[in-house]
Amino acid sequence: MAINITKLLAAINTKVTAADSSQSIIELNRLAAAATLGNDVKHARIFTALTDLPTADSTNVGDIVRVGATLDSASTKYYLSHNDKWKLITLQDSSAISQGGGGGGYSFQGSNFGYTSGGNPAGDTIDKFSFTSDGNATDVGNLTLAKSQIAGQSSSENGYVSGGQPGTINVIEKFPFATDANATDVGDLTAARYGLSGQSSSDNGYSSGGQEPTYNGTIDKFPFASDGNATDVGDLINKVRASAGHSSTVSGYTSGGRTTPYINSIEKFPFSTDTNASDVGDLTAAKGFSAGQSSSDNGYTSGGLNPLFNVIEKFPFATDTNASDVGDLTVGRYFAAGQSSTASGYTSGGSTPASSNVIDKFAFASDANATDVGDLTVARTLGLAGQQY
Repeated sequence: MAINITKLLAAINTKVTAADSSQSIIELNRLAAAATLGNDVKHARIFTALTDLPTADSTNVGDIVRVGATLDSASTKYYLSHNDKWKLITLQDSSAISQGGGGGGYSFQGSNFGYTSGGNPAGDTIDKFSFTSDGNATDVGNLTLAKSQIAGQSSSENGYVSGGQPGTINVIEKFPFATDANATDVGDLTAARYGLSGQSSSDNGYSSGGQEPTYNGTIDKFPFASDGNATDVGDLINKVRASAGHSSTVSGYTSGGRTTPYINSIEKFPFSTDTNASDVGDLTAAKGFSAGQSSSDNGYTSGGLNPLFNVIEKFPFATDTNASDVGDLTVGRYFAAGQSSTASGYTSGGSTPASSNVIDKFAFASDANATDVGDLTVARTLGLAGQQY
């Protein structure tokens, strides 16, 4: 859930005005500190990078810090310590909200961990790896059953997996971010299918396309606030399998995929209304089985097949236009999972064509090649799902 800075400051100042002698010294000190910090963010503690932040815990819960040395720089971000995580504060400024990804009140990107779930073999494994430091993943839970060719979604509190195989599966399941635990079955898609792509708004998860057994163009939506089944809210232009999924603050995207033959289309559908997708651009080449990532401003498509690709390409959310080639993965791969932090995109697992355990990372701030920053607990492929927290 996004923090509306104006409302937050108003609430803090209301509490300050209403403070009296019945409140403890500790509470009064916290109110004074919050009011001072909120009204003059120049006094926030300053860190150069996310990796410099201390561990978020009970000793600093509620603290707001600044990451970035320059106050007015577009790359400067503010983070709130909430329980066991640093949460990006997304400024709720109506003048900054556009049809693209910049500005709005919801951040798709994670600040703490990336997750890789499912795949083959070890198809029920949920792996977790750190966004704040490079390193290997750890096994933190299991899906309800082993499955591959699944879609991944992320709310602010839970990771989701939808559809998949063996056979065709209609299950939507979720696992918590706050604790390392197994997933639970929380609902069903409108139809069982595999090879689908996932998107996430602030309130809902989306599963688009897939195969069941013929190619499918359905856009399904399911709520994050309560466990329940998905509803059919629109259609892609192409009935397609194995597209990459992307999410801006206001729209879901698919890129590429396999019909007969592979396609290069980038499609977009709005989160605010239930309606069909529109064609808004093209990838640099027709491909499928790519991984999808999303910064606040751009969608990224990495790897893929037709034939084997190592290319990282990006397309802007603010305007409808074609993608451009901006770098390379460490090795060509397909069937991998994609994750998105506030600063970087990640591509994990997949086929090279041998099964891979590699976690690649590439920066959003500059167009450059990816680097190998760690390993999954086991090499796996065949359509893994990615989530972020």
